[in-house]
Amino acid sequence: MPNKISLTNNFPEIKKSNELYNRALGLIPSVTQTLAKGPGQWINGVAPKYLVKGKGSHVWDADGNEYIDYMMGVGPLSLGYAYPKVDEAIKKQLEDGITFSMMHPLEVEVAEMIRNIIPNAEAIRYSKTGADATSAAVRLARAYTGKNKILCCGYHGWHDWYIAVTARNQGIPEVVQALSFTFNYNDIDSVKNSIDNDVAAIILEPVVFAEPKDNFLHKLAELCEQKGIVLIFDEMWTGFRMALGGAQEYFGITPDLATYSKAVANGMPISILTGKRKIMDLADEDIFFYTTFGGEALSLAAAKATIEELRDKNVPKFLNDQGKKLKDGYNLITNKLGLDFTKTIGYNWRSMATFDEKAGDSLIQKSLMQQEMIKRGVLWQGFFNMSYSHSNTDVDYTLQALDESLSVLKKAVQENKLKESLRGIPVQPVFRKVDNFNMKPVRK
Repeated sequence: MPNKISLTNNFPEIKKSNELYNRALGLIPSVTQTLAKGPGQWINGVAPKYLVKGKGSHVWDADGNEYIDYMMGVGPLSLGYAYPKVDEAIKKQLEDGITFSMMHPLEVEVAEMIRNIIPNAEAIRYSKTGADATSAAVRLARAYTGKNKILCCGYHGWHDWYIAVTARNQGIPEVVQALSFTFNYNDIDSVKNSIDNDVAAIILEPVVFAEPKDNFLHKLAELCEQKGIVLIFDEMWTGFRMALGGAQEYFGITPDLATYSKAVANGMPISILTGKRKIMDLADEDIFFYTTFGGEALSLAAAKATIEELRDKNVPKFLNDQGKKLKDGYNLITNKLGLDFTKTIGYNWRSMATFDEKAGDSLIQKSLMQQEMIKRGVLWQGFFNMSYSHSNTDVDYTLQALDESLSVLKKAVQENKLKESLRGIPVQPVFRKVDNFNMKPVRK
């Protein structure tokens, strides 16, 4: 029988998952459309590879095994799977149509809602993916300043201007690569040392897991103002989660442009670009940023319903409160077990377990923890991405599963049997990095 969520499970049967995976090999490059969802980020041989159903905070794989999910679609499920109010809004709109030959009223209604929530939202545009919105922001910044170079920190999508700074930059002309540079988070000097007179924009995730130190974000905003550089906040993760108005509201900083996606429509594909009108007005006639599906009505209906729930039920506070139980609980368990090589960091609404190399290969440690959590019915990549559907029962059970799994990790480390304890292929290094990669400071 398929596994339920239980501390007494055997490892899950994943026969159908593996059959689908074998069919995908050689047909779908890398077998996945989203890197974080692919088999390289899960312990291959133990973890399921395909999910077929979700309800609330729980998911079911192709073999019928049930899990509590802490990835939540890699971020978009801010309310939870099959959330009734959002699904009802989608179904109601579906009766009238999906995509039309002219504009739809929801384009205006949702923009008005966003204007009342996001501090810099003097103007709003829609698209479908985060990379669409960040690339449009970069184009606007170049058009507004008449300059070319971009400084970035964090992950900003698959388009040329960003991937140029990574190791996977084949297919991008050298002339394009020469226009993108990186800086280190919480290191204002690394920003100053990379600025010249041709920098159009600085784009960053306001936070990933590390908190800003020594007023880093405020100093960055002041520096951009002084140098005539457009400041762009990539709020794919922080938007509508850290606070309803995102990092802008939380830190009291109003960037020139900002981009959103993930949390705003509870799983439906939409991205949002907001900004000051003096820059956004260039999208009228000076730059080109249009897509066939930018005004697709199902996603806008989902966004409207999601924003109403996030606002009316104060979801950001709930995510913070529930996430705090898991973040603090993890660290309490490690203290109880005497483990000084693993802890959780980050904000309560999205925290991450870290593993110190002094106890062995960190990816092996992470893989073993993931393996043991999956056995107990918890899908976990080392992150706690919180949703409104993560109940007290979910949290209490997860802490029990963590206690048992961390005990297994402790024993494996003590007996020097980390690798031998794995039943599958370890997780691979994460492509996504937030600093210290391919630094290319301008000054020589």
